[in-house]
Amino acid sequence: MKDTLFITEIYPAIQGEGSSAGKPCAMVRLSGCDLRCVWCDTEYSFTKGEKLGIDDVIAKVRRFRIPTVEITGGEPLLQKPAVLELMRRLVADDCEVLLETGGHVDVSDVPKEVSIILDIKCPGSGESENNLRSNWDILDENDEIKFVLAGADDYEFALDLISKERFDLRVRAVHLSPVFDQLEAAELARMILADFESGRIDPAGNIRQGFQLHKYIFDPAARGV
Repeated sequence: MKDTLFITEIYPAIQGEGSSAGKPCAMVRLSGCDLRCVWCDTEYSFTKGEKLGIDDVIAKVRRFRIPTVEITGGEPLLQKPAVLELMRRLVADDCEVLLETGGHVDVSDVPKEVSIILDIKCPGSGESENNLRSNWDILDENDEIKFVLAGADDYEFALDLISKERFDLRVRAVHLSPVFDQLEAAELARMILADFESGRIDPAGNIRQGFQLHKYIFDPAARGV
């Protein structure tokens, strides 16, 4: 539908991930996803949702008086064309708009002013065969890439792909993020630092260790934070 979206939740938050981590952010979580990553922490967004017009979504966001808005899911790009219109309207409203996508839906029609945070699925997710590789050529210095890592095998997959595609020199940041309660943050840090020392990671690149900051601030199972 052109002017209607199915929404799981809209709430003010402290951004938990990416280069905007720590910033106040208005979160717009759309409903529906056609992937089933084994470590997914937003399964509640898969099927349920409230039907809202774009005007209603924007009105809710405006009440927070927060200029940064993240559109997430589920997989928000499944709700084209309405989600594209929402992004255009938010950009026109002078919002900084972030789009978090699982990377398996075409991003070529996303407004250029929107910062795409593209999740490239590692084998540990169970969904790596669904990565849409044509999306990778569309990303630029306004965008970010996230690898969610369930263990050392995912880390090796991510570093090999970063080296091959030179993501670290093409986008704003490449985030290596451990699955909460599966890969210890300290273990990941040691791997990253060892690969800087060995020269495997280019010091000129934009590789960063990621976190889900909101899970350290609030109860990891809490919603609406």
